[in-house]
Amino acid sequence: MNTYAWRWIPNALTFVRILLIAPFARALLVHEYRLALLIFAVASLTDGLDGFLARHFNWRSRFGAVADPLADKALLITAYLVLTYTSVLPLWLFALILGRDLLIVGGALVYHYRIGRFEMEPSMPGKLNTLVQVLVILGVIIVMAGLPVQPVWMDVGIWLVAASAVFSGGHYVVVWGARAWRASQS
Repeated sequence: MNTYAWRWIPNALTFVRILLIAPFARALLVHEYRLALLIFAVASLTDGLDGFLARHFNWRSRFGAVADPLADKALLITAYLVLTYTSVLPLWLFALILGRDLLIVGGALVYHYRIGRFEMEPSMPGKLNTLVQVLVILGVIIVMAGLPVQPVWMDVGIWLVAASAVFSGGHYVVVWGARAWRASQS
């Protein structure tokens, strides 16, 4: 069987995840937390499956390399934005998360235009930050859905997300600042 013909599947799964953002946001907005949980679970499964297929069968593409993390980020930012808008999460947390992301993107653009081309690969603290954000959103939605979870999860989760955002954002600044400084010295 020629697996090359199936290379489109990871990108299609990423596209499905992008399409799930609007119904996910709507479910959160109207407090249908069990539906939001289901949509979030499906989106997470598509993320895991597209990554597995891309790696296992080498079905990687430039589009997937860009679209996959953007789809993940869009889903997370949507979750934090809507849960902040509906007063489930504090505004300062959303501002911190968004500020971190804007700092990284802004720094990447400055590096690109002042220093040169680079390949942005996620760092271990960045991956940990994403994992913490996903787990906390999952926990918050579970609590809001009335499922049997201790509500203390929300308070602990808020501080875990804040700490990981500050740490991973600082890590990106230090690492890419050092690279920029070394490149400017050459």
